Amino acid sequence: MSERNLTLLTDLYELTMMQGYFKEQNANETVIFDAFYRSNPNNNGYSICAGLDQAMDYLENLHFDGEDIDYLRSTGLFEEDFLEYLRDFRFTGDVYAIPEGTVVFPREPLVKVIAPIMEAQLVETALLNIINHQSLIATKTARVVYAAQGDGVMEFGLRRAQGPDAGIYGARAAMIAGCIGTSNVLAGQMFDVPVKGTHAHSWIMSFPDELTAFRAYARLYPSACILLVDTYDTLKSGVPNAIKVFTEMREAGIPLTFYGIRLDSGDLAYLSKKAKQMLDAAGFSDAIISASNDLDENLISSLKLQGAAINSWGVGTNLITSKDCPSFGGVYKLAAVKDKATGQFIPKIKLSENAEKITNPGNKTILRIYNKETGKIIADLICLVDEHYDSSNSLLLFDPVETWKKTHLAPGSYTIRELMIPVFQGGKKVYTSPKVMDIQKYCRQELATLWEESLRLEYPHRTHVDLSLPLWKMKNQLLDSYHFGS
Repeated sequence: MSERNLTLLTDLYELTMMQGYFKEQNANETVIFDAFYRSNPNNNGYSICAGLDQAMDYLENLHFDGEDIDYLRSTGLFEEDFLEYLRDFRFTGDVYAIPEGTVVFPREPLVKVIAPIMEAQLVETALLNIINHQSLIATKTARVVYAAQGDGVMEFGLRRAQGPDAGIYGARAAMIAGCIGTSNVLAGQMFDVPVKGTHAHSWIMSFPDELTAFRAYARLYPSACILLVDTYDTLKSGVPNAIKVFTEMREAGIPLTFYGIRLDSGDLAYLSKKAKQMLDAAGFSDAIISASNDLDENLISSLKLQGAAINSWGVGTNLITSKDCPSFGGVYKLAAVKDKATGQFIPKIKLSENAEKITNPGNKTILRIYNKETGKIIADLICLVDEHYDSSNSLLLFDPVETWKKTHLAPGSYTIRELMIPVFQGGKKVYTSPKVMDIQKYCRQELATLWEESLRLEYPHRTHVDLSLPLWKMKNQLLDSYHFGS
């Protein structure tokens, strides 16, 4: 399972278009495709991009082996000269991307592919599959972590994930966005992230009684003794028996370094407050009170408002599936075609009756504009790659649709950072992904650049994503040319 050729992880029409480009003389032009998304999941104020490391691995290992070619031949759709061409196929293009863990916003390219159109077309489906999934789970996790208000959040979703890959790479995305650990042991091994867990109700039920089960667990794991207290009766049996075991440990001189209880059912607010009173009265005021049971950011927020005495959260199904918003909605659109005679990129635009589906043309990059004093994001500026800006000059930002809405930034009042970095040059990987826990640290810094109003779960402030004046003019000239036929 660990070594898979994902080259055929694509939609059929990518391959049929490839053959069409192959057959049409001079059709395999170098092009630019942008991968972006149109709206934040869950009506959130931002998203977290993730999946770049796996996307790079896919591109680096892209090839058709003999079995792939035999299968394509069996469909009856592909001619022998095209199939023969595929034997030596490799990705030879350039790729620019926003690093994983970065806060991102709608309409700005997360990945830009510059390659012959046969190559750029083939990789569309897999890139979207990888980036969409991990960005979705990372964004959902960031909401859950925000709701927990500094409490630890553990990813517990493997058994409810939509298959092994979703469980493994969903756990990776969850760690990037702030989880303190995952129950997924394979993800822990693959990505060098902390693995965490307690025990199941079956552990309790397999012993003659609850107290015996607790004592056995405490003997095995004295430095990680979190006891599940709701198998029989949380307040009459579970918590008292847990207190009895913690007392025995303390009297035996065993350091209580990491210990507490877990609640997995019932009224979590009521039970946690009652359990906290009992633990405090017995002298265990530093005991962890962990909760699970179909949690998400909304339930955690509600429990916080009710004064629940919970300081550790195990979140499974609703996180690993992003249950209330199960897709990210990323798309992959042609932005420019290189003119062979001049070597210049000719901008391309997709029109639509829906304004949000009209694409931004040309060879673009993204500049992030920060308030120099606070370090908070003012806006993102999508611009053409040959534009140059200097923070020692004034800067005028304007809404690309409601153009009368303008923001004027005085010289020296802001800083600029270009978001996209080169990850492939001439088909060779030129970027090494950081370790997951290093990406998590970076993601935490990224989230700190958002205004508090952009972080709230309901009706967040929307960060502006503007177009530069040259890009705005180019876009409108193309729109006019189609309307007026010039």
